[in-house]
Amino acid sequence: MTSRLRYLAALLAVGLVATSCTGEDGSSGGGQYPRNETLYTSGNAWEPPTNWNPIVPGIATGTQGLVYEPLFLFNPETLKLDPWLAEKGEWAADNKTYTITLREGVKWSDGKDFTAEDVKYTTELGKIKAVPFSNLWNYLSSVDAVDARTVRYTFSDPRVQEFENFLYDRMILPKHIWQSRSEQDLTTHKNEKPIGTGPYVYQTHAQDRMVWKKRDGWWAEKALNLEVKPTYVVDIVNSSNEVALGLLTSGRLDLSNNFLPGVTNLVKGDFKIKTFYPEPPYMLSANTAMLIPNTKKAPLNDKAFRRALAQSIDTKKIVEGVYSNIVKAVNPTGLLPVFDQYVDQSVASQSGFTYDTNAAKSTLSGAGYRDTNGDGKVEAPGGKAISLKLIVPSGWTDWMEAARVIAEGAQAAGINVTAEFPDAAALDDARTRGTFDLLLNNWTQVSNTPWTYYNYLFQLPVQQDQFSANFERYENPQAWNLVQQLARTPSDDPAYKATIGELQKIHLTELPAIPLWYNGMWAQYSESVWTNWPSSAPGAPKHFPCTWNDIWELGAVKMLTQIRPVASK
Repeated sequence: MTSRLRYLAALLAVGLVATSCTGEDGSSGGGQYPRNETLYTSGNAWEPPTNWNPIVPGIATGTQGLVYEPLFLFNPETLKLDPWLAEKGEWAADNKTYTITLREGVKWSDGKDFTAEDVKYTTELGKIKAVPFSNLWNYLSSVDAVDARTVRYTFSDPRVQEFENFLYDRMILPKHIWQSRSEQDLTTHKNEKPIGTGPYVYQTHAQDRMVWKKRDGWWAEKALNLEVKPTYVVDIVNSSNEVALGLLTSGRLDLSNNFLPGVTNLVKGDFKIKTFYPEPPYMLSANTAMLIPNTKKAPLNDKAFRRALAQSIDTKKIVEGVYSNIVKAVNPTGLLPVFDQYVDQSVASQSGFTYDTNAAKSTLSGAGYRDTNGDGKVEAPGGKAISLKLIVPSGWTDWMEAARVIAEGAQAAGINVTAEFPDAAALDDARTRGTFDLLLNNWTQVSNTPWTYYNYLFQLPVQQDQFSANFERYENPQAWNLVQQLARTPSDDPAYKATIGELQKIHLTELPAIPLWYNGMWAQYSESVWTNWPSSAPGAPKHFPCTWNDIWELGAVKMLTQIRPVASK
């Protein structure tokens, strides 16, 4: 398709989606939603909402955070846990028990009391191997509901950091609804019209949207003096970044959490569009974008081949050309700048990698990969041709361009890589099942500890379906033992930093995943209808302006308590 036709198709799509978003009376096409009471968001969902089950990935935007809530929120500014459903939590002196006091007066949206039995029930779901947090019971021996508001965890292996990650990463479920479901239902039930403790309830959904309505009696109004301002939150399914751009600039979308081209023009133009920073990089750093090789497939199971691939990638071209400097190239370790204090600079300099096509060719040659038939592409040591596909989701225009740059660099080094763009659902399936060669993936790395990063890289055992970690399917028992050691080591123990250094050495020597750039927390917001958005300006709110499913528990839900309507519409 020519550039002109692509542009016309994008404009047509903008018109179609815009028409479905807002009627002539200013209401949503899916119901009567007063514009000054309705927040339109987009950027998390690329498929129609079909799942509201917070146990498994792929849930409708807002299910986690707006409906179901965790015991604590994680505060990225302080790197500490803030009480949420829990009023407080305390470790015993020997770290063998952790006791939680729940807030008084919290109710589920069906009017039932939220109690310690709900926390106990949710935690014990991890005893089922199919549940993603089943690893919790590798180090937890029991959870007890001491009374209605007290929960006590007892550990067989106190993994302080891993458990504190669980405290804000896991949504609590209502026992009285879920206890009747079979083990199979727990991970397959769609859970339409979910019942939670959060500020919103299910209103409706359609192929192109998810609609939540503010509920009466949210516990935080009384306990924390917090009130979400929008009566309705309507999350629009992405069809492409260009469509989101059209909706945002026309005032039909309030918050876009996907990459939009031309951020500089948006911010400096007369569009009433703001970003967290008023100048480059414009966005907060959210996670690390990495090239994920399937290490179960030859030649990607060869660390020398993976290093050559890393050396062939012109990350600077991606940062400057694709992103116009709104992202930054990574430290070779992949750790976000917030964890700079844990980067072993000697390991990074000795074992890191840089873009160098000639070095990539030399690495290939040294490992026996040579062009034996003169076609400009190397063959495997046994003479077998190499042909690899790099996949990213169709419509993710920034990653599509980045994939083209990566493939171009690989080809220049003699590695036959081509970029392909399946739909998001097909890519998710390939990533989960391990039926891919190469893909780009980002990890929501803003967390309480670098342990989460290394758990993502090295988690064992590798399952038939990998839902949330080790998509590269790399097996290294030594690294996994170090990850578990890190989980149980207090951050003020000298062994903590030393263990991180050992993990960095393994990562940079083996390169099971190749860090490339720090992905931005894409957040472009219109001030046509809502104002007081988070920003770097003095006195402005600082909570993350993001609707991604893994961000609500980092305080993003508080953003909804701080924005306010510009005027009646």
